[in-house]
Amino acid sequence: MITDIWIHPTAVLLLGVLLMPVFRGQARPVFLLTVPILAFGAVLTMSQGIYAEYQFMNWELVFGRVDRLSLVFAHIFTLFCIIATLYGLHVRENGQLMAAWTYVAGSLGVTFSGDLLTLFVFWELMAFSSVFLVWYRRTDESISAGFRYLLVHGFGGVVLLAGIVIHYNTTGDLSFGQFNVAEPTLAIYLIMIGFILNAAAVPLHAWLPDAYGAGTFMGSVFMCAFTTKTAVYVLARGFAGMEILIILGVIMALYGVVYAVLENDHRRLLAYHVISQVGYMVAGVGIGTQLAINGVVAHAYAHILYKGLLFMGCGTVLYMTGKNKFTELGGLYKKMPWTFVFTLIGGLSISAFPLFSGFVSKSIIVYASFDDHLYWAAFLLTLASAGTFLHTGLKVPYFIWFGKNNCSQETWDKAKDPGWNMMTAMAIASVLCIFIGIYYPWLYNMLPYPIDFQPYTAYHTMEVMQILLFTALGFFLYLKKITPEPTIAIDMDWFYRKGARRFMALAKNPVEATDTFWGEVYRRVGLAALMGSAKKTVDFDTKGIDGVVDGSAYGVMKIGKNINRTQTGNIQEYLGAGVFLALIVAAYVFFYYF
Repeated sequence: MITDIWIHPTAVLLLGVLLMPVFRGQARPVFLLTVPILAFGAVLTMSQGIYAEYQFMNWELVFGRVDRLSLVFAHIFTLFCIIATLYGLHVRENGQLMAAWTYVAGSLGVTFSGDLLTLFVFWELMAFSSVFLVWYRRTDESISAGFRYLLVHGFGGVVLLAGIVIHYNTTGDLSFGQFNVAEPTLAIYLIMIGFILNAAAVPLHAWLPDAYGAGTFMGSVFMCAFTTKTAVYVLARGFAGMEILIILGVIMALYGVVYAVLENDHRRLLAYHVISQVGYMVAGVGIGTQLAINGVVAHAYAHILYKGLLFMGCGTVLYMTGKNKFTELGGLYKKMPWTFVFTLIGGLSISAFPLFSGFVSKSIIVYASFDDHLYWAAFLLTLASAGTFLHTGLKVPYFIWFGKNNCSQETWDKAKDPGWNMMTAMAIASVLCIFIGIYYPWLYNMLPYPIDFQPYTAYHTMEVMQILLFTALGFFLYLKKITPEPTIAIDMDWFYRKGARRFMALAKNPVEATDTFWGEVYRRVGLAALMGSAKKTVDFDTKGIDGVVDGSAYGVMKIGKNINRTQTGNIQEYLGAGVFLALIVAAYVFFYYF
């Protein structure tokens, strides 16, 4: 039943963050599941409209713009928050879960924002809370990756804020809606850059594998679902039809697949495939038709589930064995059979295998490319789909669960399926991936525009199966060529890693040396001259000014004392003195004039 009461799910989660330390013992897991379920329930009870409008100075702030586009993103955000919280239910550190919920709250705040100022506040809340999901791993790698993540997103926030300020000064309007992408201004470009940085658009993407690969086993599960998909939401809201996004999206789709070839870290490989899959969504936003936007939203929904499932599966391997390199794993299907099954479902879903969610959602974007006569984009996106199956559908399952057993004895002994909460979370995500792939009208009913697209045509099904089967054949034919090696792939982060070192070297050597030199010059010359001048000033003040002023004061005081001695208080003496003075004056006048 829909009610007239509007409750912001962000408020529910932030209240949960404040109350989390209070709940301990057996009440804690109940509380941890109850809060995201209540947030999900708040979304389910919403009706479309504008809520929570406030006047602040000359600005109208809107915290609750509810329509079909914001509702579907809020639906999957809160649903996945339940799944991810269940996955990390056994984590004893309140701080990590508090950071995760604050992060989700920021994402939901952006989703319902009706103005750019409110959006910016929640946008920054996402960045500054999610970095703790990297830092909580407490390794040198994660600490460094977290600082790089924070610096990159801080830069993106500054660019976004600059765009908002320029846009407001130009138009006097802070409302957030579709921008005039046909005639983009500097402000529109700056806002778009701020958004696509969070979408991990090439070349602004290297923060994603850097941070997601270094995060905690639970933190990367949360992070893979919210930052990039929130960016997709704001792009769909404000930049539908901006053609440059088609080019960026296709590059992302191919770039992520290529770099996955080089990866030996299974979570970094998944991170590169986040870039690839978000590329489909960015390209769909650039196409901008109703069918394309429906495809973007559907693929974002499906992607959160199957990518979250993949990160849960690989995170489980990391949690149970302590290893995240393909060259340190292998043959684990005997020790972790259920984790293997769930990870395989995620791999088949992201590969757009028939009867799985990715087959339905990805097909809409590719079809929209053909429908808009963008044949080059459609064919390249199809090519990227083959690469996705090659690495996430085949490489990840094979080299973790089968292949050569590179596990140490310690790793092999520790390997087993995880606890009930992690297994249940992966099972729920797996069921939803299959459910959407089979009963896709359920997803269609939530999309922002009416849609009449049938993915299961004979032609399309056979086309996809041929691509996937030939990809599998190529994988096994060239298995030795694509066997992971213990190497590090150099990406765009090389520039700011090396750039930061060069900056620090510049700051430490010539800049610091110059500052030290001039400091010494000042100490020896400038400070000495200043102290000498001060000493002379003091001497002049003491001997000159004080001497004159104090001497005058002492003279007046002496005169006063002498005069004071004449004041005896005897009136006869005063009269006598007066008569004596009068006689002297009379005598002077007499002798002067006569």
